[in-house]
Amino acid sequence: MIALVASFLISTNAPAAEIVRSCRTMIPADVELKGRIILRNRKGISQAEYGYELKRTGGETSLEISDGDVKLEFEKSGNILGTDVTWSDITLDYLWWDDFEYDAERESESVHGQTCSVILMKKGERTVRVWVDRKTGALMQAEELESGKPKRRLWGTRIKKFGDRWIANVMEVETLGSGHRTKITVEDLK
Repeated sequence: MIALVASFLISTNAPAAEIVRSCRTMIPADVELKGRIILRNRKGISQAEYGYELKRTGGETSLEISDGDVKLEFEKSGNILGTDVTWSDITLDYLWWDDFEYDAERESESVHGQTCSVILMKKGERTVRVWVDRKTGALMQAEELESGKPKRRLWGTRIKKFGDRWIANVMEVETLGSGHRTKITVEDLK
């Protein structure tokens, strides 16, 4: 077990590309995820709940959202069905953007007690700041920025080991100032 953890330990001097590569390896290239998306108000009371199934095979990703047995239509841009969740939150597509660099002002911040490398991921006008655990290579938190300030935040509240990969199996997403947040659970991973 110690050898496995040591193999993921990321040097404090590692280039940003190594940090991003480490994080990418923790996310399966071919995967099926099933879980729930739960919109809650500030008091934690459920406002809406949907099931989701994500499939990624050969670089292609599909996402189905359902309310019981009824499949729901949604747009890939913007929030999904009035929740705080976007396509990027569930697919983590920003981790494959090619333009990234350290966020020097936030280097070595910790999330849930884990020391992280903080990377700015960019694509066109979009920028997402990500925190990657130096010990496991797991994505710990992400913020979508607008004019350099956080607009939306995603963070893991629980991390679980599926096989040899550490993945957040409970995540929270909040559109800052919205008065609500959305929980994403991963209940099954193949």
